[in-house]
Amino acid sequence: MEIQERPITSTPLVTLTESAAAKIKQLMAEEPEGEASVLRVAIQGGGCSGFQYGLGFDRGSQEGDLELELHGVQIVVDPFSAPYLKGSEIDWVDSIQAAGFAINNPNATASCGCGHSFQVEEGAEAEGHTGGCGSGCSH
Repeated sequence: MEIQERPITSTPLVTLTESAAAKIKQLMAEEPEGEASVLRVAIQGGGCSGFQYGLGFDRGSQEGDLELELHGVQIVVDPFSAPYLKGSEIDWVDSIQAAGFAINNPNATASCGCGHSFQVEEGAEAEGHTGGCGSGCSH
């Protein structure tokens, strides 16, 4: 019997486009020294679809954080957020219509029209939210 080795492929926690990395590095350079060592990516309850994304700078990782480096950017994700973000891509979009970070999340089963909040299959709807895009969206 011959045993064939198969490469283990796993979905990355998050990926970062080169344009997003360049913008993040630019923004980090504008922060006071030591205040922006890592990019923290998180999800939080709220928004008009149940969850919303949080991107922000932090001084470093905290206990339990998952850490990775992409295009020279140190990224940390808390253990609660990690399953909801697995496989997501962070991009920087700069067009006539809008400029900002966009997160392409394969775990989202529904999202708000503004793109800032989303639902996942497990968590269906957050308390108090009907899933429609209302006052939780800001343009």
